[in-house]
Amino acid sequence: MIQQKMIGDVLTSSILFEALRKKYPAAQLHYLIYRHTLAVVENNPHIDRFLLYDDSYKKTGKLLKFLQQIRKEEYDIVIDVYAKLGTALMSSFSGAGIRISYNKWYTSPAYTTTFKPKKNLQTNAGFAIENRMQLLQGISTDFPAEIRPKIYLTETERSSVKQRLVTAGISMDRPLVMCGILGSSGEKTYPLPYMARILDFVVERTGAQLLFNYIPKQETEARELLALCRVETQKQVFFELFGKSLREFMSLTSHCDALIGNEGGAVNMAKALDIPTFAIFSPQIKKEDWSIYEDGKHHVSVHLSDFISTPLDRFSKKERVKKGPGFYKKFKPDLIITPLQKFLDHCCGKDSAKKL
Repeated sequence: MIQQKMIGDVLTSSILFEALRKKYPAAQLHYLIYRHTLAVVENNPHIDRFLLYDDSYKKTGKLLKFLQQIRKEEYDIVIDVYAKLGTALMSSFSGAGIRISYNKWYTSPAYTTTFKPKKNLQTNAGFAIENRMQLLQGISTDFPAEIRPKIYLTETERSSVKQRLVTAGISMDRPLVMCGILGSSGEKTYPLPYMARILDFVVERTGAQLLFNYIPKQETEARELLALCRVETQKQVFFELFGKSLREFMSLTSHCDALIGNEGGAVNMAKALDIPTFAIFSPQIKKEDWSIYEDGKHHVSVHLSDFISTPLDRFSKKERVKKGPGFYKKFKPDLIITPLQKFLDHCCGKDSAKKL
């Protein structure tokens, strides 16, 4: 299986391994991914081996060596979930008799079977799940309709992080919320003044303790957001307590009552840990693609298109990106407060069960 994309995509595509393992328990299942995304699928019991790729392999000599390594494995089946020119080359070079991917005019000749993305959803799994599961029909129609992504943390990882939380002064008897304060890029980040108002409401409504999800190079933006929050909110933010690695972030999130913030990889990881999520979609993203397993209670998302009469689908992706700042300006916190309140009452209210 090939998935040369980012963390959320690598995690979501891992569902195919569970499906394959159940049907073919003796099969050797390998996953070709970027080296820096390994942490999100580490310890997955359905994956036998990882082939780790990095950008240095784009050099002719290293790429050829990598392709030769693939060829030596003598694969019977290759499933390319990415379907770009580079992965099409890997699929072709593998020599596998069955090569499956999506139908794209510039890569389709590399595969023996291709599928067009679905136009209509059959479940609440979202297109990201349903389109991936569809690829397995190139092998057999006898697969489950859907599988949920899962993250496999060790007890050592979870207990070590729990000790950090307690040492930092966090009460495990009060709500603890992970805040996805930044998107994968500036264009996909809910405006910081708006996010500050959201966090103020979370603390006002629940008295929750807050963790910020950021990496050291994003500290300036994180501190800017902190300064925009009310003093009462700032007192509930454990700013210095953050995931210093991807595994550590996931372990921290596993002890939270909810994750609230920008839609992206962090939301997908929280879902895979069975932590309630409230995701704010960037207007440039189609909500149906990544609103995975939303039920209106445990997992909720909001998109500007939920609140305005003008359908954003009439704009091309390029136009949505270009108009992004204007769309975000319209996506005011007041629109979000009502669905957020219902979510908070469900996952952080007095009747909710504290996750220990």
